[in-house]
Amino acid sequence: MKKQKSLKLNFIMNALLTMSSFIFPMVTFPYVSRILLAEGTGKVQFATSLISYFTMFSQLGVPTYGIRAVAGVRDDKEQLSRTVQELFILRLATTAISYTAFFILLATVPRLQGEKLLYVIMSANTFLTFIGMEWLYKGLEHYTYITVRQITVKFLSLLLMFALVHQKSDYIIYGAIAVFAGAASNIFNFIHARRYIYFRPMGNWNVRRHIKPVLVFFALSCATMIYTHLDTVMLGFMKTDTDVGYYGAAVKIKTLLVSIVTSLGTVLLPRASYYVKTGNMEQFRIITSKALRFVMLLATPMTLYFMLFASSGIRLLSGNGYDGAIVPMILIMPTLLFIGMSNITGLQMLVPTGREKLVLYSTIAGAVIDIIINALLIPSMASSGAAIGTLVAEFVVLIIQCWFLGEEVRPIFRAMEFHKFLPALGLAVLASAWTIPMTFAEGTWGAFLKLLVSASLFFSVYLGFLLVTRETLAVDIVFTTLGNLKKKLFKKRA
Repeated sequence: MKKQKSLKLNFIMNALLTMSSFIFPMVTFPYVSRILLAEGTGKVQFATSLISYFTMFSQLGVPTYGIRAVAGVRDDKEQLSRTVQELFILRLATTAISYTAFFILLATVPRLQGEKLLYVIMSANTFLTFIGMEWLYKGLEHYTYITVRQITVKFLSLLLMFALVHQKSDYIIYGAIAVFAGAASNIFNFIHARRYIYFRPMGNWNVRRHIKPVLVFFALSCATMIYTHLDTVMLGFMKTDTDVGYYGAAVKIKTLLVSIVTSLGTVLLPRASYYVKTGNMEQFRIITSKALRFVMLLATPMTLYFMLFASSGIRLLSGNGYDGAIVPMILIMPTLLFIGMSNITGLQMLVPTGREKLVLYSTIAGAVIDIIINALLIPSMASSGAAIGTLVAEFVVLIIQCWFLGEEVRPIFRAMEFHKFLPALGLAVLASAWTIPMTFAEGTWGAFLKLLVSASLFFSVYLGFLLVTRETLAVDIVFTTLGNLKKKLFKKRA
């Protein structure tokens, strides 16, 4: 019971953690986009995507591999310290190589000459990610600490954004604050790590033992990065900063929703790895089965709702000047379901059981598809072409992973009560669709009211139908939550 409670707490904390990473831009972007316009936000978005490649190389697959490695030795402080130091040494070398390549590129590529200061500032993310060792805390399942630290930094960043960004030329300040919001908390990570590991050199390091598995995860990160950031980079080189700005507005909403859907999967990785390490495969199968069903129940209605109300979502986030982002958002929104499912099939089922190479193969296939579609469609369809590329790539990744898993996932899909949640979706659409052509008020306030009313109708009808028909997982989640609240109330009264 103690472990189960811890897992639920981890899910809540990680949901808050991942949401905070996107709530900050979601809160600030409506303000910033109206000041910097699509051109200014596009410059920062392009710089962010470009720097992400150097950060990815410096990480070398450690963020995922490190969680698994830490989870396996978390009960032995000496072994844990040695493992962390070995990975830190590896990261030191790759970060130095990454920065060398970055400055060579900055000095030789004409496209980058006009915004050198912006790129240098954004590159600070690479160093801060290096010292952060967030994989250590996730492997130890210390999500409460991570969440509190992250939200504190985000709040400070929010104040800085409103205090310092006032005109179109402030896009460099916006980029600097975005880096601070996303990675400055890693400084506290580094200082705080002495509570869990020894900082003195452990000696007898064996860095070589990590290279092979890390390279597999690095290849996986490369392939994933291609179809999560290459669309933006290709847009920047092939079209305009304005097109990048439109696409970035659509992706911001999708990314926030993905963070919610994948929060459960993220906290399952160290727990799933621990179960596999200790041979408790029955518990491993139980938690992965529930995770897949949870994603299906949560991601499907969110996907459908935000496709229906994409126009209001974009206008609330970015204003009337971003109508070019509406179609890309509609096209890219189904990836919410595909990413949520593949996060479980890949990261939580294949990786903990040592089949990360199969995840790599599926991701490479998706990346190849994404490059081809981007090259074909971006010249004529701009941001909509990039959205289609990402959509098809994510679908291919999911299908291939399900094919690899075979009989491991078929019983899970058979057990899903489609006859209950599909009618629930239909009724939810009927309950909210009448608000689509309505105008509640002018501008941002009108978009907010429409989303408030429509979301209340859509999701209350959806959940209500699931409870009335007694859909197993929905009933379990709701009644478990209500039971915990009841216990807390009784304790307070006592």
